[in-house]
Amino acid sequence: MGQKGAETRARILDATQELVEAGGYSGAGLNQVIAASGAPRGSLYFHFPEGKDQLVGESIRRAGQAIGAAFEDLAASGASAAEFAEGVLRHLGDRLEASGWSKGCPVATVALEMAAVSDPLQQACSEVYASWEAALRERLAGRRDADDLAVTVLALIEGALLLAKAHRSREPLDRVTGQLAALLR
Repeated sequence: MGQKGAETRARILDATQELVEAGGYSGAGLNQVIAASGAPRGSLYFHFPEGKDQLVGESIRRAGQAIGAAFEDLAASGASAAEFAEGVLRHLGDRLEASGWSKGCPVATVALEMAAVSDPLQQACSEVYASWEAALRERLAGRRDADDLAVTVLALIEGALLLAKAHRSREPLDRVTGQLAALLR
């Protein structure tokens, strides 16, 4: 694929991610993706021949990798497990607040809407969550309960993001940050 094709594909994925995060799977209709990306209809079908589930799945993976990169940056700083969890919550909270409370987790809405009815989207959501759990587990290395704690921390982060979005407030994030610090000591 040439540079122009790669740029068009990236624009389509960017538009899809924005639409999915703001309105979920149902909020990212193909006509909306075409309008938001400025890409020709044919390009959408050329780059994503398997249709909307392929498009949304790749968008979720891409968003998951971007957040995973932020996790890696935090991990590289040598932060303790508690500092790492606090940094993750701060990063995601900043992202949520800066978006006017529309960009919570790029995976959660699709997981809630589609994981039970679409195998490709369930797989995409599962892969992203598994990669985030692995990043958390790595920060908890050496603890005998690292597997359970990684899932617990991720669940607390996801729940805090949902509540922060619903309340349009950082308060749930701040409360969970305090509880995670106590849990991870």
